[in-house]
Amino acid sequence: MLHEVVPQVSCPIALFTYYNPILKRGVDYFMSAIQNVGVHGLVVPDVPLEETGNLRNAAAKHNIELVLLTTPTTPTYRMKEIVEASEGFVYLVSSVGVTGARSSVNMRVQSLLQDIKKATNKAVAVGFGISKPEHVTQVAQWGADGVIVGSAMVGILGEAESPEQGLKELEEFTKLLKAALP
Repeated sequence: MLHEVVPQVSCPIALFTYYNPILKRGVDYFMSAIQNVGVHGLVVPDVPLEETGNLRNAAAKHNIELVLLTTPTTPTYRMKEIVEASEGFVYLVSSVGVTGARSSVNMRVQSLLQDIKKATNKAVAVGFGISKPEHVTQVAQWGADGVIVGSAMVGILGEAESPEQGLKELEEFTKLLKAALP
């Protein structure tokens, strides 16, 4: 699928996957395969910082940026270690729990963004629960450099009457999100 999609996209592609599919294929093979199709970044949320060494080495070897996550419950000392080790950008998880659309953004995100910005010059993208233009505006005003929207997009595609209709609705939704940037 990536062979078909990547050439049609004008921005860098980052994959979000769990570790098991990487492990099953072999870390080096996986990194080589995604590099060959033009992927730039990789987010693997179920691997703790202490166990990212093998992934980080293989990613670096294949010019893949391994993006790490920090959360509202991450202690400050650990957040600084994660921020330092993350490549490309830092993924700030906005809420505790599983991903999914939320009605509002956790107010703690504002102070978390400030803490991360003190620790790095890397871009910070906020995800988990970002599902409305108002969310985009809010986190951007707080200092986020980007947002990560997943569940809301999957929902749009899943509820569409056809793949074509889903893509049309997804395009309209992403335009609304982009227009919400200050």
